[in-house]
Amino acid sequence: MKPWLQLVFFTCTFLLWHAKAEFFTSIGQMTDLIYAEKDLVQSLKEYIRAEETKLSQIKSWAEKMDVLTSKSTSDPEGYLAHPVNAYKLVKRLNTDWLELENLVLQDTTNGFIANLTIQRQFFPTEEDETGAAKALMRLQDTYKLDPETLSRGNLPGKSTLTVGDCFGMGKTAYNDGDYYHTVLWMEQALKQHDEGEDTTVSKVEILDYLSYAVFQFGDLHRAMELTRRLISLDSTHERAGSNLRYFEKLLEKEREEEKDKSVNETITTEPVVQSGAYERPLDYLPERDIYEALCRGEGVKMTPRRQKRLFCRYHDGNRNPNLLIAPFKEEDEWDSPHIVRYYDVMSDEEIEKIKQLAKPRLARATVRDPKTGVLTVASYRVSKSSWLEEDDDPVVAKVNQRMQQITGLTVKTAELLQVANYGMGGQYEPHFDFSRKDEPDAFKRLGTGNRVATFLNYMSDVEAGGATVFPDFGAAIWPKKGTAVFWYNLFRSGEGDYRTRHAACPVLVGCKWVSNKWFHERGNEFLRPCGRTEVD
Repeated sequence: MKPWLQLVFFTCTFLLWHAKAEFFTSIGQMTDLIYAEKDLVQSLKEYIRAEETKLSQIKSWAEKMDVLTSKSTSDPEGYLAHPVNAYKLVKRLNTDWLELENLVLQDTTNGFIANLTIQRQFFPTEEDETGAAKALMRLQDTYKLDPETLSRGNLPGKSTLTVGDCFGMGKTAYNDGDYYHTVLWMEQALKQHDEGEDTTVSKVEILDYLSYAVFQFGDLHRAMELTRRLISLDSTHERAGSNLRYFEKLLEKEREEEKDKSVNETITTEPVVQSGAYERPLDYLPERDIYEALCRGEGVKMTPRRQKRLFCRYHDGNRNPNLLIAPFKEEDEWDSPHIVRYYDVMSDEEIEKIKQLAKPRLARATVRDPKTGVLTVASYRVSKSSWLEEDDDPVVAKVNQRMQQITGLTVKTAELLQVANYGMGGQYEPHFDFSRKDEPDAFKRLGTGNRVATFLNYMSDVEAGGATVFPDFGAAIWPKKGTAVFWYNLFRSGEGDYRTRHAACPVLVGCKWVSNKWFHERGNEFLRPCGRTEVD
């Protein structure tokens, strides 16, 4: 029996027992029981109203989620291709469903809670939600999207962010010490709050984070302005009061220092940060600006003169018997270093089979530690990958053989076919495919020498973003399903071609699938003999 029913039952039993025991002595006393029962019914109705309110909230949530999941399950990859959808899915499962659980737990709905408990082991974690938020920020920076664009759904797909979502983004940045994005997202949360959007997040919470983040940029005046606004909403906020007093002391100190300077010397006024406009901090990647510009299609150095040196042709693999009747269409993407694209390399059926084989094995993509040669995860590579062997399926052997015929290089010493899926904000920052002189043991375990060439298959179209870019010489190559690009990482002398440092740009909208084959030096000595100079 449910607790509230037990309460009603025992209360009613007590009242009836009491009435039965005493009713014959005083009808007046029995009238008291009538009013007591009436009061009990009123209490019961209040409980029912409270339960109905709760059930109405749960029903509303269920109906909303039914519509949403019907849409998402009809095309999971298409739905997750939109970065906002991917972020909100992670946020819902990590945060919103927990709030619903707390609501439901007010009653003994054991079946739902048991099911939720079982399912939670498959839910994203706090770390996953943080990662999803950072992926959105990565897209925001790379493609110069302001929070308004992302929040209002001004991308293909029209998926929006609420005040709570924006606040969550800001908190993630704040907890990571990233005050630049904290300001951007807390400002967006405050803007939508001021516009009257319904939310459980208070302005006080937003202003608390925003004022401190602004202070971290040295914008003392705006920090004080925001803190005063916070105090006007909550005069008992201890931290805000303490911060305001601290800010006022700092401001007074600055004024005194400026006064002393003006007395002793003629000062040159330094440029003051415009209130609310803060620069993105520099990071570890020296070519960050060039890389991101290329991802946006800016700064591509394809001049008319260079364009004239690029041609299309039929490629038969140096008269490979298998390609004489059906050569591949070859197109120059860049002249030096020479990068070519091949068309119709993989059929739709082959692509689907490769993806089907890879999906169960997908794991966080790794890179080789330059010192140990051991595969490890890295923050600059955000994707999932798997490795396929020829024994896994005949289609793998068929694709490998095709790459050998096209390149004229042997696959016997090449690495396994790597399949990678770049989801929300997926990227691989600028890197070399070959090992440099300061990392001689990178491929020692393989025993096949350095990576002489890269063959990259595009297994999907990408709606926005996802280009392969070469910052050194300003090239950007966009994914086209069924095509492949090929380039040599080493000169014929075996020296590394440092111009081939490249990157996989973050996927803005879409789902990017690629597979690649890295050919190694061993076995290719006579297939690609040495040149006469170091840079042939």
